[in-house]
Amino acid sequence: MKILFVCLGNICRSPLAEGIFKYLSKNKKNEADSCGTGNWHVGSLPDQRMRETAEKHNIKLESKARQIESGDFYKFDLIIAMDRENKNNLMNLARSDECKQKIRLMRDFENFSSGSTLNPDVPDPYYGGSDGFEHVFNLVYKCTKNLISNLEKKN
Repeated sequence: MKILFVCLGNICRSPLAEGIFKYLSKNKKNEADSCGTGNWHVGSLPDQRMRETAEKHNIKLESKARQIESGDFYKFDLIIAMDRENKNNLMNLARSDECKQKIRLMRDFENFSSGSTLNPDVPDPYYGGSDGFEHVFNLVYKCTKNLISNLEKKN
């Protein structure tokens, strides 16, 4: 299974999800990458604050930011957006129904309790403080763990 995690600039949420996925996945046949819908940070390492937060949990974030490319829709089996805005951008970029069916939200993998009205978006911690990065880490960790569990059940 090849999975692509997507956020806006590819320096906070999506490289975190990529790093957590690689850290937690026991099936080495699974592959993960990340990218952004925007091009502002292409070539940059993940945000220092996100790297520091991940490192506190023994996860290294070493990917370089890149922008999504049309070929990504065919290369990856599952494309996971961190929020509805990025999902909408991906849906507009996808050229076929088959490509659109691959796109999901990260919080689709959070086990919501019945009747819950939680926000479906992983918040962007970029303009906030360190507690926002820790919150995003915990949220993405939980969703990624559930994603991997779902993948293992299918195999």
